Amino acid sequence: MSFKNFLDEAKKGLPGLNYLLASSEPFLHAEALAVIRKMVPEGEQDFNYQVFDLVGSKDSVLPFDYILDILNTMPFFSGHKFIVVENLQKLLKKDQKKLAAYLGSPSPVSTLILTHAGAVKKELKEMLKGMKLITLDISEREIPAWLNERARIGGIELSSGAAEYLVATVGTDLGLLSSEVEKCGLIGKNRIEQEDIAEIIEGKRTYNAFALIDAIRARDADAAFRIYRVLQETEEPYSLLGALNWQYGRSFAEKDAPKDRTYYRNIFRELSRADKEIKSSGAPYPMELLLVRLLQLSRQR
Repeated sequence: MSFKNFLDEAKKGLPGLNYLLASSEPFLHAEALAVIRKMVPEGEQDFNYQVFDLVGSKDSVLPFDYILDILNTMPFFSGHKFIVVENLQKLLKKDQKKLAAYLGSPSPVSTLILTHAGAVKKELKEMLKGMKLITLDISEREIPAWLNERARIGGIELSSGAAEYLVATVGTDLGLLSSEVEKCGLIGKNRIEQEDIAEIIEGKRTYNAFALIDAIRARDADAAFRIYRVLQETEEPYSLLGALNWQYGRSFAEKDAPKDRTYYRNIFRELSRADKEIKSSGAPYPMELLLVRLLQLSRQR
């Protein structure tokens, strides 16, 4: 996991003098910079941790020569300086040459951290050979591991399956997921179970997604639609669809008979169909139609 690579480097104190952090997710840039800022003693942060952004009005963006002067200036309190330059993709051609010259003989008392939105072009990589490139982006399959690590840093532990359930119900937005993990840290438990996350996300409602599935399995259409009407007042379709996917996925993992496998394949086909209908607005009332189809499959079983 690339973000984990950054954390491993940060644990060593960022021993290199020049780093390039690339990501298409602004949240990950903010996370990385928060880690770096904490590496500077609190009393020195105003002097030995400085951030410059290359995005802004002509008057607000400082000349690159000024930033280079800051890098070459001795730090306060005999410490070590961390200088951050955000949005490297906006650096002017003439300043790219100045940066390349600096990397050839960097200041030994300053660590330069550049952030870049998106993938770094080959030409820029070649020009900035003196930098250590770390791509922060996290793939969807890596998100549960990232959540577990984030929870650990926050002093809590997510139980087996809790992170997967969180992704299924909240989605893959890292900012939202981070917020939910922070909420978990406020409930006063060292180990967070799936039920705790359901309580945080869903509140103290009478019904939840599990009650909906129970009604479908019981082939009780009246109860299923009554529960759905309550859920749709507070639940986004994607969140509810994710919870259904997650719960049916767990049930499928416990079944091995050919008849069961056929049933669950049909279930996942209908869930995928509903997902496409929601995204494309290709059918009216996609969630209601999904419930009808799931009830039909349950009755045919």
